[in-house]
Amino acid sequence: MSINTFGHLLRVTTFGESHGPAIGCVIDGLPPGIAIAPEDFRHDIERRATGRSRHTSQRREADEVELLSGVFEGVTTGTSLALLIRNVDARSKDYGNLVQVFRPAHADYTYLQKYGIRDHRGGGRSSARETTVRVAAGVIAKKWLAERHGIRVRGYVSKLGPHEPSSIDMDAVEGNPFFWPDADSLPALEAYMDALRKSGDSVGARVTVIAEHVPPGWGAPLYAKLDAELAAALMGINAVKGVEIGDGMAVAGQLGTAHRDEMLPEGFLSNHAGGVLGGISTGQDLICHLALKPTSSTRLPGRSVNVAGEAVEVVTHGRHDPCVGIRATPIAEAMVALVLMDQALLHRAQCGDVVAPPAVPGRLPG
Repeated sequence: MSINTFGHLLRVTTFGESHGPAIGCVIDGLPPGIAIAPEDFRHDIERRATGRSRHTSQRREADEVELLSGVFEGVTTGTSLALLIRNVDARSKDYGNLVQVFRPAHADYTYLQKYGIRDHRGGGRSSARETTVRVAAGVIAKKWLAERHGIRVRGYVSKLGPHEPSSIDMDAVEGNPFFWPDADSLPALEAYMDALRKSGDSVGARVTVIAEHVPPGWGAPLYAKLDAELAAALMGINAVKGVEIGDGMAVAGQLGTAHRDEMLPEGFLSNHAGGVLGGISTGQDLICHLALKPTSSTRLPGRSVNVAGEAVEVVTHGRHDPCVGIRATPIAEAMVALVLMDQALLHRAQCGDVVAPPAVPGRLPG
């Protein structure tokens, strides 16, 4: 019951701590014949990595992926694929003052309450460092989804503190350190983040992930709803405090006549549902939003208690992100891709022989 595994047919088990010798994962259920090589992981892992701009933590890890099993002559064998990423730039001394102290809004207190022991070095197992291997696993899922189903999973930061993009240009997302889809507003965003970093404070963010060309029919009507599986996977990312599918919380203020996604033979007229109806994909774009809280580790003093229950003042030293949401985009993409691949395999296993009527196009032409 250590709960380090997620997925149904495609199962990912992660291991390792922020300041341990390495992190890694074992992926079970991969179909054989997927071409994969260590260099395939480089792009997405670098997108998630720290130290690539002044707006993130300055921890610099090599993040070289070692494939230990499950690959032979460049393709997956159908057996367990194990990968390892060694930690080479951990600075445990930065956390020496936290051995007996709980950082507010961290897992320090709850971890000790659960296990009776905790690794104070960078949060140990609860550190976002672990998400590196989820991104690596997501690389394989993205590749399989694109090759087998033409699915493309892409994300962007859709809110950073008080700032929201005035337009969405997905081509602009990879050209800046914020995964920001509005090039015109980048100077204001840069100035805001520079001032925030100098002040010693932090800020939250919202990330949006869109999966295009998802076929209709994936998911289940009750206990494995596609949107429920996505919500659980995305809520499992560090610092995520809310997940929405489609219009999400906004549906509370909508009328039924406005919310319903009407259909014509030529396609759907809207996508308020975010590509899921009754827990099953509609064939429209799958749209997820996740909200990430501000980084809790700051150099500004905060009130807390120590393990003896005494009041203390906490100042966190070390290398921390002023906004963890900036690097969450590739993590969220990976989790969406892993859920979709798992659901594709489940659908193929149960309903691969189903002959369905022609699908309504996901959107109107043009």
